[in-house]
Amino acid sequence: MRCVIIDDEPLATDLLAAYANKVDDLEVLAVFNNPLEALKLLRENPVDVLFLDIQMPEITGVEFKKIIQADIPVVFTTAYPDYALEGFELNAVDYLLKPITFQRFLTAIEKVKAKRVQPPD
Repeated sequence: MRCVIIDDEPLATDLLAAYANKVDDLEVLAVFNNPLEALKLLRENPVDVLFLDIQMPEITGVEFKKIIQADIPVVFTTAYPDYALEGFELNAVDYLLKPITFQRFLTAIEKVKAKRVQPPD
């Protein structure tokens, strides 16, 4: 699976990339600290999962999710539990609360895999 990580905090992107590199069938296609820089890549490349921070300076992850193609599975990442409901209303596959443990990251990956094998509605 090809993933993209978007978070304005470099420590968070480094952690998620390190976790992803430990998973055999997960490839980090790109890492962005600015979500707007990711738009072109997301429009031109197939992506199997997007790890997306919610609270970012230029645009929130929720706003960003609304403007990208709807068929990219999104796992929201944030330090703020208040955004969970809004994230799930946008059909997020999962919602990871920072600090993210490796085990919780693996659970999110399993949810993404399960969603990929489900027939469309």
